[in-house]
Amino acid sequence: MSETRASSPAVLDPALCYRALLTRDARFDGRFFTAVRTTGIYCRPVCPAQTPKPENCSFYPSAAAAEVAGYRSCLRCRPERAPSAAPGHRLVERAMALIAAGAKPDHLPARLGIGERQLRRLFAGHLGASPVQVAQTRRNLLARQLVEETALPLTEVALAAGFESLRRFNHVFLTLYGRPPSAMRRGAGVSGGEGGLTLSLPFRPPYDWAGALRVLAAHAIPAVEQVADGRYQRVISLAGHHGTITVEPGGADHLRVRIDFAALRHLPQIVARLRGLLDLGADPGPIDDVLARDPRLAASVAARPGLRLPGAWDPFETAVRIILAQQVSLTAARQLAARLVGLHGHSVETAIPGLTAHFPEPARLVAARETLSLDLNMPRARAAAIVNLAEAVLAEPDLLEPGQGLEETVRRLTAIAGIGSWTAQCIALMALGEPDAFPTQDVGLQRAVGLDARALAEAAEAWRPWRAYAAIHLWLQAIETKGEKPHALVA
Repeated sequence: MSETRASSPAVLDPALCYRALLTRDARFDGRFFTAVRTTGIYCRPVCPAQTPKPENCSFYPSAAAAEVAGYRSCLRCRPERAPSAAPGHRLVERAMALIAAGAKPDHLPARLGIGERQLRRLFAGHLGASPVQVAQTRRNLLARQLVEETALPLTEVALAAGFESLRRFNHVFLTLYGRPPSAMRRGAGVSGGEGGLTLSLPFRPPYDWAGALRVLAAHAIPAVEQVADGRYQRVISLAGHHGTITVEPGGADHLRVRIDFAALRHLPQIVARLRGLLDLGADPGPIDDVLARDPRLAASVAARPGLRLPGAWDPFETAVRIILAQQVSLTAARQLAARLVGLHGHSVETAIPGLTAHFPEPARLVAARETLSLDLNMPRARAAAIVNLAEAVLAEPDLLEPGQGLEETVRRLTAIAGIGSWTAQCIALMALGEPDAFPTQDVGLQRAVGLDARALAEAAEAWRPWRAYAAIHLWLQAIETKGEKPHALVA
């Protein structure tokens, strides 16, 4: 919502915000929150409640800022279901991703390489709250979602959301919502057994679910993941535990995910990874507006509103698959990945027929150094690149951490023997969700627009900062209109 920002990104223009509030414009959902002085409640701009008078409204850039100011979240519009909005600053966005993945706020300065005071200033300027306050609000909203959407026992809700004690959990609910958690249950949801628990994952419409499902199906590794009956299912693994997820459409503004995972304390990380896998943080409006200005992309953008980047559950898994896809077809790349899992992955038992394994971790592939080339019947250089990547991830655990920025990501990846610019850009695009990643050396992209690498790079400047979405459009366009074979990176 850049048009509502004044000198500081956290300062909103009340007149513009109120105008969006009057029309309940869904394009502004998640970009600001309205706090009403007379009720002490803050809402999303799409809240169906009666519109308050302008003199009673205050506007905040985040739910955390509204809660810091002493407001309680609305029980009607449910702020926890608002789509996410990018803070507009790379370091803040990376910090938010780390918080979502379970990082402690006091560890963020060291992870980001900046001072604590500087980080607090950035958060205050862009979100109106400190890192600790943002993390607490995320925890509180997740807890509320679990209370309202599932039948989990409240002790398990507190654990899953990250509360240190049930007493603290109850106190927070009484403070924020004026009632205990038990009084907020809706009597719905699934809490255990083979079905796991079911949650909604909000997004900013439109969402091209059919297109996302097509790409997921084309890449699905047998035994690890599958697409059936309009659903995506896969084995997930975290901290030595394994389980499954099933994703399907849930409504005009959310997907529905069923999570079967015993270690509930990892639920925030699971949700964060799912949002990255499905690119749920994207705002398709500005992306489509920029890309549709180019005649080479206009028809594809019109045909695929809400196209998302194909993401990753595990960035290492996807990075290895990209190396496997070098100079081979989509079918061959999938077969190689399946063979890799069969030889070096882990067998698991799940409640979903067909899901019986998870992808090998870096240490397992390093141990297979001597046999990997023969195991997969592929060039030694490509096998060596996989092992080199695995060793680099073991040595630098943050190597494949999203949010580092495109230039830094490419710099670190190309320092690994066997990984060139094309591979690094593709890893940034598909494994890390970098929206401006663009492999200009890709022959498929060059053919799609009829330009060489240098001319393609110049043309792509007009698509910044959404070149990754342009790449997906061009790959799909080439397959559908020019009869080319499916690209190894996209269906």
